Amino acid sequence: MKKYCPSQWRRAPILVLRRGILTLVGLACFTCTDSKAQSPADDTLGKQVQQLTEALARTQAQVQESQRTLEEMRTQLAALQHQLAERDASSVSGSTAQLSAAVDEIREQQALQANQIATHEQSKIESESKYAVKLSGLVLLSGFVNTRQVDLPTTPSVVTPGPGSTGATLRQTVLGLDARGPHLLGASSHADVRVDFDGANLANSSSANSAYGGGILRLRTAHASLAWKRTEAFFSLDRPIIVPNTPSSLTAVAIPALAWSGNLWTWNPQLGVTQDIPLSAMTRFRAQAALIDIADPPSVYTVNPSAGASDATLPPTSEQSRWPGVESRLALSRLTSGNGLEMGVGGLYAPHHSLDGTRFDSWAATLDYRLPLEKHTELSGSFYRGTALGGLGAGTFKDYVYYVSQYSPEVVFSRALDDVGGWAQFKIHAGEHFESNFAFGTDQVFAGQLRPYAGASTASYLNLARNRTYTGNVIFSPSAYLLFSLEYRHLQSSPVNGATATGDVIGIATGYRF
Repeated sequence: MKKYCPSQWRRAPILVLRRGILTLVGLACFTCTDSKAQSPADDTLGKQVQQLTEALARTQAQVQESQRTLEEMRTQLAALQHQLAERDASSVSGSTAQLSAAVDEIREQQALQANQIATHEQSKIESESKYAVKLSGLVLLSGFVNTRQVDLPTTPSVVTPGPGSTGATLRQTVLGLDARGPHLLGASSHADVRVDFDGANLANSSSANSAYGGGILRLRTAHASLAWKRTEAFFSLDRPIIVPNTPSSLTAVAIPALAWSGNLWTWNPQLGVTQDIPLSAMTRFRAQAALIDIADPPSVYTVNPSAGASDATLPPTSEQSRWPGVESRLALSRLTSGNGLEMGVGGLYAPHHSLDGTRFDSWAATLDYRLPLEKHTELSGSFYRGTALGGLGAGTFKDYVYYVSQYSPEVVFSRALDDVGGWAQFKIHAGEHFESNFAFGTDQVFAGQLRPYAGASTASYLNLARNRTYTGNVIFSPSAYLLFSLEYRHLQSSPVNGATATGDVIGIATGYRF
């Protein structure tokens, strides 16, 4: 159907009337002119009247048709207006419904957040200082299969001749507290502490300041610091600052992976400062220095250190010197979104007094590195060279060698042992939830220095000249809270006066982090 605009609807009848009038006028003029020129007969005049009547009838018919057309157009207009009104009403109704649903959803989220906040307020740990404290930890079940006899079945690091063992433990479970305190002198304050339940499994020093613990509950690490933008002052119980890297493992937690095989892991009291110097937008130079109180290695001496000695606990040989050790580290790093490239060198010096009062010194020079390789791969590790490093987790459990006087049961100091070692690890991130690590570590005292003092009657650790570990593991984390791991270790322990003992360790672990 042909459609007209409103102006056309109004003009249609006027145009029809105009056309009809013009037609009648034309006919009248024609009739008058023709009557002057001629004198037509009556029948001619009758025909003209009939023609005019027919023309008028046609005009009236056209006017009626135009009126009908106008009415149809008005009906169509009303229908269109009604459809538009219905569509607008439907659109407004839909928008109103969507808006109402969105408001309801926001209200539900607010109610949920309010409940979560209320729950958090009820379950938070409140400290005496009223600052927030966060509880965290790792509940860890680890199982092991040792093909040969080892020093500690649950956390082996040295293999000895003898049968193997199989078992499981929950003692590697770790609990931690983290606290953030007030600002002081423009610095933010922070403190944390970690404990586990593996103290009873460790060989203990006679010193109260043992890095290896005693009893079931054991203090692992602790930190407290004041941090400015580029400077940090801290005290801690942790691994030395000269060896910041550590191998990755879920089955070796109570005693870190590659311990006594090139990893200087022991946790000792330290007081120090860190200064960062930006060299560019992505490059940083770091300088660190600290005082350190080095513990003695596990007690392997089976004789009385002096005739007539009392049962009083003896201080470590480092504390008997009455001077703390010093350590420092310089590092260059390139920052990225993840772990970036970092290279560092460090040094340590600490004076000691031996069991018979003889002075000797511990010293170490270290190199540490972290090198991102291709995508999802990384190479890291550290090396060291030094003397009397048993208190740091090297020297195959000893700082020095001694002999027993044939005239009295006194232990006579002989010499501090030189030591060299290190470790390297290749890490692969196979997706977001998988990680695999392959590592090797070795620690070795100089056999020529050790051989004159070794013998069948001395403790096995005193005869140990070299200890090596090869390891590989897969760690699967399906979520941020669940951890699963399978690990294989091959141990090689070489005494200076006998054949190398080898053994394999297969470990599995399941952990829940909170």
